[in-house]
Amino acid sequence: MKKLKIYIPGISFPSISLTGDYCSLNCAHCGKHYLEGMRKVNRLNLVDYCKTLEEEGYAGCLLSGGLDSRLKVPLDKYAQEIKRIKAETKLKLNAHVGFIDESDLEWVRYVDAVSLDFVANDEVIKRVYRIDKSVKDYLRILDVLTKAGVKVAPHITIGLDFGRVWWEYKAIDMLLDYPIDVLVLDVLIPTKGTEMESVERPSVEESLKVVEYAREKFDGELSIGCMRPLGKWRLEFDKGAILAGVDRLTNPPRKVIEWAKSIRDVEIIYECCVM
Repeated sequence: MKKLKIYIPGISFPSISLTGDYCSLNCAHCGKHYLEGMRKVNRLNLVDYCKTLEEEGYAGCLLSGGLDSRLKVPLDKYAQEIKRIKAETKLKLNAHVGFIDESDLEWVRYVDAVSLDFVANDEVIKRVYRIDKSVKDYLRILDVLTKAGVKVAPHITIGLDFGRVWWEYKAIDMLLDYPIDVLVLDVLIPTKGTEMESVERPSVEESLKVVEYAREKFDGELSIGCMRPLGKWRLEFDKGAILAGVDRLTNPPRKVIEWAKSIRDVEIIYECCVM
C-alpha cells in the first residue's frame, strides 16, 4: 500500500471562526455547537493574529465560521485581510466557504484549499440544513471553483441523514466527474444539544462500506476527516479504513498510529487533512 499520511491539525493548524458563535442556521446535526470550539478572531485583528501564529511556529489555519443570511461564510468581507496574510506570511490557508459564487473568485484564489460540505440529495438538504438549496447548487459551487483552478476538497458526512446511510454512494459517483485531488469522508457524531443527539450513529461496518466504495471508485487521495465518533468506534473504524487503503487519516488514536506503522509507511503531518 501507499504511504499513510496521518494529520494532526490541532497542534499547528488551528480552526478560526470569523463569525464568533453566530450562524444564521440551526442545522440538525450541528446546532452551532462546533463553532464554540474554534478560536474567535475579527477583521481588525485577523492579520496580526495570523502573523503571531507564524511567529509561534504554526503552519497555517482554517478560516471558517457560521453562515450568514446569504448562506456564505462571510470570507468575502475579509478579502483584503486574506490577501495580506498570503503576502505577509507563509501560512497555508484552508477556507470553509458555504454557497459561494463567481463573485468570490476575487478572494478565494488566494487561499490554498477550499473545504466544501457536499450533499447529493435534495431531501437530505432540507431535513438537515432546512435551506432552500438543491444538489444543483452544490454542483454549481464545484463548477465555479474547479473551472477557476481552485483546489477544492469536498466533504461527505456519512450518516448525515439522521444516522441513515444511503445517499453517500451517489455523492461519490457525482464527484468522479470533477478534477478533485482529495475527497474527505466524515462520519456523523450524534452531538449533545442538537436535534440529532439521540439518533444512532452509523455502525463501523456500514461506514466502512462507504469508505471501501470510495476507495474503489476515486482515483485521488481519500481522506478520513476529523469529524467521526470517538472511543472504541474510532479505534475499529480507523483500522478498517487503513486496511481499505485510505491515503490520509486525521486524529487517529495513538494505538492506531503504532499499529499502522507495522503495516504501512507512515508520515505525521501537523496540518488540515486537505492540505
